[in-house]
Amino acid sequence: MKYMLMIQASQADYDAMNGKDTGKARWTEADLKAMFQFMAALNNDLAESGEMIDGQGLSEPAQARVVSPGEGGVPVVADGPYGETKEVLCGYWLLECASLDRATEIAKRILECPVPEGAGNGPVTIRAVPDSPPCDI
Repeated sequence: MKYMLMIQASQADYDAMNGKDTGKARWTEADLKAMFQFMAALNNDLAESGEMIDGQGLSEPAQARVVSPGEGGVPVVADGPYGETKEVLCGYWLLECASLDRATEIAKRILECPVPEGAGNGPVTIRAVPDSPPCDI
């Protein structure tokens, strides 16, 4: 079964990672290197186990746009993926795992990623990706 593991962050998290003062722990270059080394090791392990299909970090929300339906069928374009919450999808893994329990083990490992003290990490959301629609088409 395929599973998508999604991790969330806010614009303030991205700003803190860029060394800006946001009231959150500022990341240093060493913090960033530790995080990217952890993620590279995780991705290598998942590739070696045959579970990795794809995985990417996403750009900060300030670089995003949302296109939604508007009045009269005219699409409306807005900056950012902002909804009711500040947190947005910041990265994902698409994995082929034996079970939801295995996907959960991997999600727990993702939360072991080193971050500066007080920066926080996660949450990681796990969603199954069905191989086919629930009805014949």
